[in-house]
Amino acid sequence: MEKEVHEQYEYARKRIRQKKALYFHLVLFLLGSLFLFVADNFCGLRIRTAQNWSIWIITLWFFIFILHFIKIYITDRFMNKKWEREQIDRLVVLQQKRIAQLESSINDNPENKI
Repeated sequence: MEKEVHEQYEYARKRIRQKKALYFHLVLFLLGSLFLFVADNFCGLRIRTAQNWSIWIITLWFFIFILHFIKIYITDRFMNKKWEREQIDRLVVLQQKRIAQLESSINDNPENKI
């Protein structure tokens, strides 16, 4: 029982750290995007032939943020330790069934008897 409570606590701590990192990424994205937009449009920092270079960087950064969001709120939410254990248990049961089938086929085959 105590081990289960400890595992739940560790899982909760891990999730909180993940969400905290995501929120930090969001704030960094917003401030960075604002800075890039202002630098491009109001301060005259232009790259030779690139018009609206800040939009391309912000779009790329937004895509990376979306991937981070999906990892935290979709992938990690459903594929946690409990999911891993269930998948391992399911595969072990399938392997045991297959081994039992092979053993029974070996035992039932009259050619294998000495």
